[in-house]
Amino acid sequence: MSTLRNLRLESGYTQEAIAGEIGVSKQTLIAYEKNPANIPAGKVAALARLFEVDCDCIINDTAPKTYSYDVQANAGTPAATQEIRISIPQENLEKFKEVLLYVLSRVGARPNIGQTVLYKLLYFIDFDYYEKFEEQLIGAKYIKNTFGPTPVDFAKITQEMERGNELSVVKDKYFTKEQTKYLPHRDADLSRFSARELAHIDDCLRKYAGMNAREISDYSHKDVPWIIAEEREPIDYESAFYRTPETSVRQYDE
Repeated sequence: MSTLRNLRLESGYTQEAIAGEIGVSKQTLIAYEKNPANIPAGKVAALARLFEVDCDCIINDTAPKTYSYDVQANAGTPAATQEIRISIPQENLEKFKEVLLYVLSRVGARPNIGQTVLYKLLYFIDFDYYEKFEEQLIGAKYIKNTFGPTPVDFAKITQEMERGNELSVVKDKYFTKEQTKYLPHRDADLSRFSARELAHIDDCLRKYAGMNAREISDYSHKDVPWIIAEEREPIDYESAFYRTPETSVRQYDE
């Protein structure tokens, strides 16, 4: 079974749905699944965007790269094939959860706040804080995806939170697109944040939470840290200091 077929089945899409998304006939998609080497470059890119995977895995019919985390105290677990392990300190992981719960309590009920928008909100909360104060707020790891920055193993973290009854993950519709939403089951522990951190998060929500998935993704594509990162590789916090005026949040001395 080809990688493309596996990706389609895992996502729950029909062949007709995928064909419609990338603008080909069902018969053409069937041919792509049988022989991925013959897929035109433009369609490879469209499929990679749709499934949020690297283009190479579709072209070469190999397993897509996946990113996962080790909590630092338990680091050293052997990596699975095609999986890139990133170490995350326990403190950062717990703060990630509290920031996510706080964001969900403030804006999660809005119709535009699905998974894609949450990815970018967390990214801008982290990178804007680092640019402003030269300190990390969450300190989460983000990789460069076609649709913008993606927090490493967001799904795995939220699944843990769902098992712990800290939130629920639900599927919804936003216009014609399927949307993944997150419903908090408890309040965030505000004792984990300083007054400056809370004020910063609130500022970011006022600035970015009104955008839909396309708008905030397009905006993230103008951000230097995302621009200069390699595809599917971690985004460097230090590159926040090289932002252009369009996305910079710090007043620099002349």
